[in-house]
Amino acid sequence: MRSLATPRLVATDLDGTALRTDGTVSPRTAAAFARVEETGAMLVFVTGRPPRWMSSVAGAVRHRGLAICANGALIYDLHTEQIVESHLITVEVLEQVVAQLRANVPELAFSVEYEGGFAHESDFPLGGWDSKAIGGLRVGAATLTSRPCAKLLALHPDMAPDPLHEAVCGLVGHLVTPTHSSGRGLIEMSAHGVTKATALAALAARHEIKPSQVVAFGDMPNDLPMLGWAGTSYAVANAHPDVLAAVDHVTAANNDDGVALVLEELYR
Repeated sequence: MRSLATPRLVATDLDGTALRTDGTVSPRTAAAFARVEETGAMLVFVTGRPPRWMSSVAGAVRHRGLAICANGALIYDLHTEQIVESHLITVEVLEQVVAQLRANVPELAFSVEYEGGFAHESDFPLGGWDSKAIGGLRVGAATLTSRPCAKLLALHPDMAPDPLHEAVCGLVGHLVTPTHSSGRGLIEMSAHGVTKATALAALAARHEIKPSQVVAFGDMPNDLPMLGWAGTSYAVANAHPDVLAAVDHVTAANNDDGVALVLEELYR
């Protein structure tokens, strides 16, 4: 690891990066996060997660700081557990995107993240957390697109995420910003131009922090804009090949506290 000036801001993805595979914050990583803030630097979680999935993380870090959620669409105060800023997909655009994708890729099923909740079509298979918490919120397409949302999700039962992402970009990339962050054929779409990088850049500017004073960590394609914007970028060893190829440095895997290893060196 080359010698780096101590960053003023640490931006890290959560799932697959700072969190272990079981979704927990290890004691070592929690201690490293605390050390960052003790030195006066800013710690920002930059995640695809919606705010409703942030309670356990907020508790593990003692409700400190801000989180950029839903790939840049929502800014979430971990202290108050309230959304403080939103960048939403409008109803008009949402309707256009769903219609265009359904006409060209009819196998897709859709769900949406609103500012205050989640809804899904009946054929959208839910993950573990959602199937337990909100499995009853099944709606038709007209209801799904009836109000602005932070994130539109499209799931294909068979396609791999990389070719599906390419197809979705070609169909609706002029209307929304598609990305992906899992091994499934699940595409996440934000309002056009909204990414982890745009939200992080705006937050840093408000605090007069330059990109050169930021270190960022990630593992999946939805992290690429943020990693490209930050002055210093790290991928964890388990990252997507495109991420490993794009960063300045590679640290240990998420289950081996790769983020903490770097932060311990930077904030001694």
